Amino acid sequence: MPDSLSRTFAALADPTRRAILADLATGKLLVGELVNRHHLSQPAISKHLKVLQTAGLIRRGRQAQTRPCSLDPEGLKAAATWLEAYRQFWESAFGKMDELIATLNNPEKANG
Repeated sequence: MPDSLSRTFAALADPTRRAILADLATGKLLVGELVNRHHLSQPAISKHLKVLQTAGLIRRGRQAQTRPCSLDPEGLKAAATWLEAYRQFWESAFGKMDELIATLNNPEKANG
């Protein structure tokens, strides 16, 4: 079984699942509402929801005959933490590149 970070990124790799997460970011939705929004069959939506739930990105409930789904805010926390280190790396690299470009565009600084 892959680690939780791998499950998260595998779940996010599919555009339909990302669209479902975007829908759920606005609040709880029923499975039927997701079926209507995405024009997919109920079994297809259920498979996507199972992947998202296994990855810890959503919660699925049961209230009488309905199946509400909601985001699990903790689900993306590990992925965000992992990505943060790379964001810092790229920001630093871009900062250095900006400094180099500024130096090259200013002949006085480039020649010392």
